[in-house]
Amino acid sequence: MDPTTRFSDRVANYVKYRPGYPEALLHALEREAGLGAEAVVADVGSGTGISSELLLRSGCTVHAVEPNEAMRRAAEEILGGNDRFRSVAGTAEETTLPDASVDLATAGQAFHWFDRVRFREELARILRPGGRVALFWNRRRTDTTPFLRDYEALLHRFGTDYDQVDHAQLGPADFAGFFRGPYDSHGFPNEQRFDFAGLRGRLLSSSYVPGPGHPRHEPMLAALEEIFDRYQEGGEVRIEYRTELYLGRVTTGTDSQ
Repeated sequence: MDPTTRFSDRVANYVKYRPGYPEALLHALEREAGLGAEAVVADVGSGTGISSELLLRSGCTVHAVEPNEAMRRAAEEILGGNDRFRSVAGTAEETTLPDASVDLATAGQAFHWFDRVRFREELARILRPGGRVALFWNRRRTDTTPFLRDYEALLHRFGTDYDQVDHAQLGPADFAGFFRGPYDSHGFPNEQRFDFAGLRGRLLSSSYVPGPGHPRHEPMLAALEEIFDRYQEGGEVRIEYRTELYLGRVTTGTDSQ
């Protein structure tokens, strides 16, 4: 499936049930990437605006670059009242932004969908001298509790292409190859708590699970309810994340930092 259209039928659940980012991530970007009121940021693959909303708290100007119309419209509805928010119909490989126009480029929960070579070339074009690149996402923990182990097993059992698109497959070699030089990495704790309706919505926000009408959709939801009933405490379960940040620079050609 074209990654730019994968989430078109998941937008409502994505807006309501996907995790945000911890304040510690914002502070790290302010401290180490120059994020602040004077900064111009390209938030690439901005989706429904979860990452853009965080960035805007710093007072910066955000160009939210998103190819999926349904997700872009959702971000516009949520953030359009902020005069520092700019919605851009573009891709990671062709942002449409002017040359040397941004101080920081970010990709929240999106880097694994990009053509990395072309994305890197585009970043070298749009970043100002000394500009930084921040890649970050919420990596869901899969084995720290019995609930999370069973939830992960459910995804492997019912997912349509979970093993192929899971961003957890990214590792140090991927980041070293992308930045082609030194980069910094940080990790921050994050979590969500859900009743069953929330857990159901969180599951269905994922592009790799079968949607309504698929023969595995209803069996998947039945299995999810069994897992919830087994592990809920006070009517809730907890999904734990490690919010990961990779921060560096890119250059043109084969040069390194």
